[in-house]
Amino acid sequence: MDAAFTVSLLGLALVLLSCPDDASLNRVFANTSGAVYPGSGFVEEALQRAIELTDAAYARTSERVKKSVSEGALRPSDLLAQFKQTEAKTSAQIRAAELLDNTVELIREMVYTHTMVQPDHQALLSERDMENLQQVTGCSAELQRPSCDTDCLSERYRSITGECNNRHNPRWGAANIPYSRWLPAEYEDLWGMPRGWDPQHTYHNASLPPVRLVSQEVLFTHNDNISLDSTLSHLLVEWGQWIDHDVVLTPQSPSRSSFRTGADCTHTCSRDTPCFPIQIPLSDPRSGFQSCMPFFRSAPSCVAGVPTHRRREQLNAITSFVDASMVYGSSTSLASTLRNRSSPLGLMTLNSQHSDRDLAYMPYLPRRQAHLDPCGPRSSLTSRASEKSRQQENTTSCFQAGDSRANEHLGMIALHTLFLREHNRLVKELHLINPRWSPDTLYQEARKIMGAVHQILTWEHYLPRVLGEGAMSRLMPPYEGYDPEVDPSIANVFAAAAFRFAHVTVQPVVTRLGPGYTTNSQHPQLPLHHSLFASWRVVQEGGIDPVLRGLLLSPAKLQTPGQMMVEELTERLFQAQGGMPLDLGALNLQRGRDHGLPGYGSWRRSCSLSVPNTTSELAEILTNFTLAHKLQLLYGTPHNIDVWVGAISEPALPGGRVGPLLSCLLARQFRALRDGDRFWWEREGVFTGPQRRHLHGVSLSRIICDNSHITHVPADPFSRTERPEDMLPCSHPLISHLDLRPWKEPDSYPDCGLIPRVQSGYSLLCDSVVLYQCHSGFELLGSSSVSCDPNSRQWSPSAPTCQDIDECKNLTSVCPQHLECFNTQGSFICSEPSSPSVVSVVTAVVVVTGGVAALLMIVFCYRRYFPKKEDLVNAECCQGKS
Repeated sequence: MDAAFTVSLLGLALVLLSCPDDASLNRVFANTSGAVYPGSGFVEEALQRAIELTDAAYARTSERVKKSVSEGALRPSDLLAQFKQTEAKTSAQIRAAELLDNTVELIREMVYTHTMVQPDHQALLSERDMENLQQVTGCSAELQRPSCDTDCLSERYRSITGECNNRHNPRWGAANIPYSRWLPAEYEDLWGMPRGWDPQHTYHNASLPPVRLVSQEVLFTHNDNISLDSTLSHLLVEWGQWIDHDVVLTPQSPSRSSFRTGADCTHTCSRDTPCFPIQIPLSDPRSGFQSCMPFFRSAPSCVAGVPTHRRREQLNAITSFVDASMVYGSSTSLASTLRNRSSPLGLMTLNSQHSDRDLAYMPYLPRRQAHLDPCGPRSSLTSRASEKSRQQENTTSCFQAGDSRANEHLGMIALHTLFLREHNRLVKELHLINPRWSPDTLYQEARKIMGAVHQILTWEHYLPRVLGEGAMSRLMPPYEGYDPEVDPSIANVFAAAAFRFAHVTVQPVVTRLGPGYTTNSQHPQLPLHHSLFASWRVVQEGGIDPVLRGLLLSPAKLQTPGQMMVEELTERLFQAQGGMPLDLGALNLQRGRDHGLPGYGSWRRSCSLSVPNTTSELAEILTNFTLAHKLQLLYGTPHNIDVWVGAISEPALPGGRVGPLLSCLLARQFRALRDGDRFWWEREGVFTGPQRRHLHGVSLSRIICDNSHITHVPADPFSRTERPEDMLPCSHPLISHLDLRPWKEPDSYPDCGLIPRVQSGYSLLCDSVVLYQCHSGFELLGSSSVSCDPNSRQWSPSAPTCQDIDECKNLTSVCPQHLECFNTQGSFICSEPSSPSVVSVVTAVVVVTGGVAALLMIVFCYRRYFPKKEDLVNAECCQGKS
């Protein structure tokens, strides 16, 4: 029996055992309200069948991927899935939600089969039925409210998972919650069927066009038919995706097989959840080779609220906050894995096999399959020796980071590597300033600074260039403080449409440059599709410096109505990885339909913008009649236009790179991320005044200088630099350092004087409390904290001490059986038991013999010069007698 199926049945059995009256599902789902619910009688059968189908689909997917891997035949869709691996908690919620959805779908089918009437979605099951189903499937456990600490550290540092940022709504902005909705979802039915699922279904009296047709007719741009941005660098484009990976991760269903039929989604062109294939039109150049392009629905989320009114919602697997989670992770288990726990400095783990001269790389991911290195070279003639070495080390060429998409392309790898190095640089500097801080404190303080750096670079430098100064000042007013009523959770339209705008500003080539920003034959330009999942190139082709130089000197692509998305993305996505390439434009459009996003007109209305009803009105908004006419022919009405393609078609506002609709949607999300974040860098108490002043001058160019071999950088890395001669040396005053002296902890506290410290231990002043922790190998004796009593003006209780742990006295031996344990200060040594040598035996005999001789000599002298008392008495007697 399948292990997952066994676990499912075990969970079901536990729920049944918890029912005091009866151990049957019929009793669990009994309807006590008196109302008749047609689905109640099918719950037991449907649930058991759903468990079988769900687990079978997961198992089939696993077997198929293993087979593909062993044959070295991973498809592009498999690679995408490989690099959207989710953490255990995310996987648990996805399985619970899919099991619940599949159960309800089966109940609907069973009711229809018996009654030949489509059931009313609100009258299918009782509220008690749904509550019990949520409990049995595991959704109830996933929706439990987290408990929040109230100590000093919980006020000082954000949690890794994002939980408890908002004290009243602790799941707001946390990892593994549904995306929020600014407008109700518009699915094809009341249950969550995607828009366009039925090609004949009409909206506003018109059916939706195939997304691939929209991509071909509206988006497709030849690689050599692009205009370059005159003011912005390609690093700004890269930063947008970098921040996207900080706030958005939409996992797909783990199944690549239909739940109902078992059909392989990578081969079938039938729509059957989770398969939602993209149809290839007859006019498409691909039509002779394939009928459809694989596409998998986003995984559902467990949803709180009234269960009978639930609709499919998608899951954000990472924290919503701009907190550098792509560096540190959004789960405690991943965050721990990424840390170097043996370091006393709070360092992140580094690559043990390779380095970029004296600078570090990210660690490699462990090898899951013996025959596959997803990030290695595709050519069998390339790097066979290094591949053999990685096999022996049981690793791949794929890097491990806080986000599973780190290996997507070279620019993303460069930024991941850069900020990994920056974290380790920060903790080393902080340690010099505060040698009494523990590894945990150093890690958390550096993480806190890194989060602030990302917020400042995004709000102060990135967003004004995207929105334009006018829209920025109008839509993003000055910060007024934390507002606990603002939900910072990422909105579905932001994740699935709005923040994908930068795809139309991506260059078709990856420029790599040598020292002095010159072209170099060792690392030439690459077609974009050759840089995808090509992590091996970083180690073998010059490190991250050539990629960073290319991002700094190359301009962004300018988006115009006739130059939307380069063919590298629409025709060659993952082509280098084998199999039929994908189309990023079509994927974006299909994702919006999968998520039930309303059409373009609805979003214009929500932003208080005019809503076009005719081609001429649309042309007036787009300032381009040709494009408006093309969209009208495809969609039949402006109301049906997919929000993503409609939004990117609008002309940019003055000084910005997006139109009115995108400005509205982006500004609304980023304002919520700012105002709803309890740890926003400008909030009073998060940093001190001097710390904020120093942070405000943070420079991405400085971070590049400090963590690469690049010696010349632009003063503003997001602005286009025309010539290498315009770069500034890293020593230039405009490339300012972040001065960490304001982070030095004081030696005294105003009310209670000198802060009590401990030998062989760490301490941290947190408000009016001093927290203590011992070095490794020592145990704390006394209280782990002392507080300043404002009345007595004394620290209370007394400071603890750190006592050496004698590991050798433990009942369970810390050394192997054949070794002897010797305790040392803060540690211990395991060594061979001492056995007497010839020299040591001779030495011992000499010492003993010499000792005996000395003792005899002392006795002789004593007897000679200090006669016994009785001898003296006898001598006196003799003298008297004589």
